[in-house]
Amino acid sequence: MKILKSMVAVAVGALALSLNGAPGAEFGFSQASAQDSVRREVGTPLTEASRLVKSGKYKEALAKLREAEAVGGRTAGENNAIEGVRFSAAMGANEPDTMARSFDALKGAGKLSQAQQLQYMEAIAGTYLRNKDNGKALNWAQRYFKEGGSSPTMKQVQQNAQFLSGDMTSTIKDTLEEIAADERAGRAPSKDKLNLLLFAAQKKGDANAESVATEKLLNFYPDPKLWAQILGGLPQKKSFDSNRFQLDLYRLRLATGNMSRGAEDYMEMAQLAAQAGYPEEGKQVVDKGFAAGVLGQGAEGARHKRLADLMIKKIGEGKAAAAANEKAADEARDGNAFVTLGLANAFGGNAKKGISQIEQGIAKGNLKRPEDAKLYLGLAHMLAGEGAKAQAAWRSVKGTDGAADLARLWVIHSRSAKR
Repeated sequence: MKILKSMVAVAVGALALSLNGAPGAEFGFSQASAQDSVRREVGTPLTEASRLVKSGKYKEALAKLREAEAVGGRTAGENNAIEGVRFSAAMGANEPDTMARSFDALKGAGKLSQAQQLQYMEAIAGTYLRNKDNGKALNWAQRYFKEGGSSPTMKQVQQNAQFLSGDMTSTIKDTLEEIAADERAGRAPSKDKLNLLLFAAQKKGDANAESVATEKLLNFYPDPKLWAQILGGLPQKKSFDSNRFQLDLYRLRLATGNMSRGAEDYMEMAQLAAQAGYPEEGKQVVDKGFAAGVLGQGAEGARHKRLADLMIKKIGEGKAAAAANEKAADEARDGNAFVTLGLANAFGGNAKKGISQIEQGIAKGNLKRPEDAKLYLGLAHMLAGEGAKAQAAWRSVKGTDGAADLARLWVIHSRSAKR
């Protein structure tokens, strides 16, 4: 939620700037009473209240206004002047309920133009949002747009209020519309806007919207930290099988520069690869760790060397058993063994044979996890340097257990790697 809080702060901050900063610059005594006569006994405390607003003493200004209200027989003009200053003071004091009452009084008196009404509503909505009164912030934002407002900043206030109020459906709908408008205009959607869509989609469990947000975030704002955020969020999804896809997550982390735990990550990934039947991949991981200066250093250097030797041993054992393994795969009733053999061959440098074996396994059928097989077919094509075929295979992956999520991320990564 840290990012979401910063998004709310940005929305409120931008709203404050759009209102020219300090309360009183656009609202208050001079504006509300320019055409009305105000008696001295009312005008004196009003003037002092205005000075207090300008000096940032908002609570004191509200108290001073009570002296003006104590004067009997006030005229409509005097009441309007009081409400104008009260609105400014309440804005600075973060009292949106008071702001709303003053606004309704001034509007009812016909003292606000259409443009001024919209500006006042902006201030009210923003103050409610700042106070975390999200339902009222949303009501005022909706009222603002119903009255003809079109401020992009208010759209952000509305979307944040929708999210914080729990209205994920409206948040997703409105944010998708904003993103589409940005792209039609040739603009990159803001990172905050895309993050809002991502959080709302995850909270609602909307896989399609989550996919759109993830893809656009990584397309428009690719960097290792963003990849770390996306990959770190995958295991948090209830439908994602973290245990089964632990090695697959490592593959994406390695590809995107997110082996954040250093030697521990390289060693764990290498061991997982060897256990899954891919010692060649494990050896490649170890080699990358040594090349990066992460492995082979310090007190653990000898242990890292033993792991490298183990990978070499496993590779030798795999080659010795290759013929028997292929015979067993051919005689099996299902294609599962062919999928594993195929990916192993792809990592071992014979991607063409690996692709053929995975396709043979898929054709044979009775697969325990057919979507995983398509995911690995994409990896084999990638290892063969066949980017278009890899993307086609990944786009065919369906389901909700994690394979499709991983496939989508590989599509995005393979596209960004070309740029």
